[in-house]
Amino acid sequence: MDALATYALRLGDDSLILGQRLGEWCGHAPALEVDLSLTNVALDQVGQATHFLGLAGAIENAGRDADALAFRRDVLDFTNCLLVEQPNGDFAQTIARQFLFSHYQALLFEQMVLVKDERFAAIAAKALKEVSYHATLASDWVVRLGDGTEESKARMIAGLDWMWRFGDELFVMDDVDAAAIKAGAGVDKAALRAEWDARIDAVLADATLARPASRRPVLGGREGRHSEHLGHLLSHMQFLQRAYPDATW
Repeated sequence: MDALATYALRLGDDSLILGQRLGEWCGHAPALEVDLSLTNVALDQVGQATHFLGLAGAIENAGRDADALAFRRDVLDFTNCLLVEQPNGDFAQTIARQFLFSHYQALLFEQMVLVKDERFAAIAAKALKEVSYHATLASDWVVRLGDGTEESKARMIAGLDWMWRFGDELFVMDDVDAAAIKAGAGVDKAALRAEWDARIDAVLADATLARPASRRPVLGGREGRHSEHLGHLLSHMQFLQRAYPDATW
C-alpha cells in the first residue's frame, strides 16, 4: 500500500476503532442522555471510517473496499493511534479519551478542509461539523466531572492520568505524513500541538483540574505495534465476518 493510501487508512482506523469502543457503551451508559450521546458519536466515527477506508481502498486499487479493510485485516495491520483503542474504563475514563482525541480531530480537520486533494478535503469538511460537537460534548463533561463532587473529580483525574501518555503519538510525523503533505492531502500534525495544548489547558482550568504531569510517550500504533486491548476489540468487531467469511448484506 502506497503512502497516500496508508495515510487514508490511518485516518479511517482511528475513527473505526474509536467508534467501536464507544459502541460498547450502548445500553450501558449511566443515563439515557449519555447513552444517546455516546452512541451518536460512535455512529459519526464509523461514518468517517467508512469514507476514509473506502478512499484508502480506492487509492490502493487492489480490490479491497471499506468492509474488507475493516473486517479482514489482522491486528498487526491496523494503523490507529494507541489512544483510541484504550479500554472504556468508567465513564470518566471514556470522557478523558474522547476529550483528548476530539480536540485533535477538530484541529486536524480544520486544516484538512484546506488541502488540494478534494477527496480528503470533502471528507474532512463533513467530519469537522461532527467532531467539533464531539469536542464540545467531551469538554462539557470534563468540566462537570472535574468541578463536581469529590468522587467525580477523582475519577476524572484518574481517567486523564490513564489517557495522557498516549497523547503525544497524535502529533508524531513520519514519511507517510510527509508524502501525504507533498501530494496535497496531508496536514502537518506537529504544527497542531500548540493549539491543542491551549484548548486542553483552557478546559482543564474551567474544570479546576491540573494538567497531568508529562511522561515518556507511548508510541507504535501507526506501525502496527498495539496494546493487548486492540486484539480483544477486533475479536468482537470481526466475529461475524470471521465466522461467515462469504456472507454479504
